[in-house]
Amino acid sequence: RRFFHSVNFITNYYNYWRCFLAHTPIINFIVRFSNFPIKTLREAPKDEQALNAKLLIRASFIDKLASGIYSFLPLGLKVLKNIENIVIEEIEKINGIEILMPVLHPKENWEQTGRWETFDALYKIKTKNNSEYALGPTHEEIIVPLAKNLISSYRCLPLYLYQIQTKFRNEPRAKSGILRGREFLMKDLYSFHKDSDELEKYYDKVKIAYKNIFERLNLKTLLTEASGGTFSKLSHEFQVLTKAGEDIIFHCDCGFARNKEIIKDVKRCPNCNNKLKESSGVEVGNIFKLNTKYSDPFKLNFTNEKGEQKQVYMGCFGIGITRIMGTIVEVYNDEKGIIWPETVAPFKAHLIAFGNIISHAEKVYNELKKQNIRVLYDDRKISIGEKLADSDLIGIPYRIIISEKTITQSKVELKKRGEDRVELVKIKKLIYLMKK
Repeated sequence: RRFFHSVNFITNYYNYWRCFLAHTPIINFIVRFSNFPIKTLREAPKDEQALNAKLLIRASFIDKLASGIYSFLPLGLKVLKNIENIVIEEIEKINGIEILMPVLHPKENWEQTGRWETFDALYKIKTKNNSEYALGPTHEEIIVPLAKNLISSYRCLPLYLYQIQTKFRNEPRAKSGILRGREFLMKDLYSFHKDSDELEKYYDKVKIAYKNIFERLNLKTLLTEASGGTFSKLSHEFQVLTKAGEDIIFHCDCGFARNKEIIKDVKRCPNCNNKLKESSGVEVGNIFKLNTKYSDPFKLNFTNEKGEQKQVYMGCFGIGITRIMGTIVEVYNDEKGIIWPETVAPFKAHLIAFGNIISHAEKVYNELKKQNIRVLYDDRKISIGEKLADSDLIGIPYRIIISEKTITQSKVELKKRGEDRVELVKIKKLIYLMKK
């Protein structure tokens, strides 16, 4: 008995730390520029139209393989992980449980919902023995059969399962950089409920969670009414108003917003009778009440308290992880480059040394390292102009400069990206400001 208690303790301890580490990225707090694969470009690629792609490629965050297909380089991956962690924290506050589903989907599952022939952007592949599969653009056809194995009675409900997974869509027009790719990263959350009332309550919880997520990401979103398709009367999109957006949103200062697809003849806001404004928007998140749309074809049922068989009601809640990264770049930039919000930036500060003062720079470097402050240290032997240009292009929130002038005052120069004000501060104050 003691042996089994010990085994259980060890197993539980291991599982706890495995889950903890899965959501806690290994952070390189201090990185030397000379040891890090960053190769900036002075000019934007000629084959890119979207501003987000131009800046991200120039600043060495992504690399283009083909139209709508990008590699995420070390700087870009750090940004994606920061976005993911914010999303995970808020989704798990509303009891989301993380899973990971396959990218490869059997044809039979898609035939069961009738979408094998009707989903226009579906990538289809055939194996050597002529079995057919789809590369997953969404996961309703996979999550519902999975849920059948997990849900049998009312005691199993509600259930909230989410994943962060690569999706594939055969986009005919992939010219918006990472705002609309053929391969992209997405968080999708599926909820399972005993009735429509329970679904409605969770739907409202997700609205609040999404609001918190986008506030933490420094994105101002507009909760926008959109088509509910064949699922429900309406769905909701979280739209960021920007010229780069492909959606047209009609909205009012009173909070009313509706996608052009369902605006019809509405020209004034129903609540205040003001004339509606028309803007372009990027959809960074969406929420749907699926109701029994996918429960029906897969016969996803449960036994209620009376022993009766009832259909499971479902909700679907998506967030575009890579699309968020592109949207942030579209919103936060100037003529010099990107301006990352602190919550998602790959590093908090960019440390630059000018002149023959290596020992002083190393002293500051080591002090920042000791305090676990995330810093990119530009130790390259290149001109001052090149270092400053790269710093502005990459867009890390704070720039720290060490020079012969600052050394004589036992200080460093501190400047926030996007602002003109420069402040001379002592190392002790610098540490305090960087740890805030």
